[in-house]
Amino acid sequence: MFRALRILILLFILVVVGAGTWLTRVRTTAWDQPLRVAIFPINADASSATDRYIRSLSVGAFEPIARFMRQEAARYGLVLSTPVEVFLAPEIGRAPPPPPFGGNALRVGLWSLQMRYWAWVNAAFDGPKPHVRVFVLYHDPDRVTRLSHSLGLQKGLIGVVNAFASEGQAAQNDVVIAHEMLHTLGATDKYDPRTNQPAFPDGYADPQRQPRLPQEFAEIMAGRAPVAEDRAEMPDSLDRVLIGAKTAREINWVR
Repeated sequence: MFRALRILILLFILVVVGAGTWLTRVRTTAWDQPLRVAIFPINADASSATDRYIRSLSVGAFEPIARFMRQEAARYGLVLSTPVEVFLAPEIGRAPPPPPFGGNALRVGLWSLQMRYWAWVNAAFDGPKPHVRVFVLYHDPDRVTRLSHSLGLQKGLIGVVNAFASEGQAAQNDVVIAHEMLHTLGATDKYDPRTNQPAFPDGYADPQRQPRLPQEFAEIMAGRAPVAEDRAEMPDSLDRVLIGAKTAREINWVR
């Protein structure tokens, strides 16, 4: 009797969590109001250079993300004129739990729960309640030349971005932030994980272009613009990026 009751309670919790996740997904991709995105900077290497860079940040540093979403939404005929509002939240003094890259499904699931709990505890913000929270771990480019993978969680609407604490690389940071933000809304990667090359046709900003290569723009979820059969280039900024048709469908911009 007790075991049956425990199973029923667990099933009820799963149903409630599943329903909450579904409702959140519906609300955040209904596009009947602006999606509020809060950026939480984190000093990932405890360096003074990174600290100075974070202190120099303003919300204007992330305006290219909001502008990119406005421009692309208009291109797809979205009625909402301001699909995304970006806010700069206070710096967080501790790093989130590291993801278990290459781990099994159980470890990934446990990490996802840890990440959501960590965000709930640490992501204090006095502004409007954000729909999406993006934690940007800044690194001094004089200390590291290669960053760990960034990621976006649809469950919990959380992004974790590794970025360079450099004004000269801020525009490319915006590309990564926008990519992970779209992951939280259900957009999928459009590149081959074995080669990191954009997958044709969905990973091409203009798959109908003749000749096909080189592509002038990068598709946001492919992350790079293919310029040859075996080579693709990271765009310098969101000015060189488009949202492809499949990505637009995944985030409910077209049906």
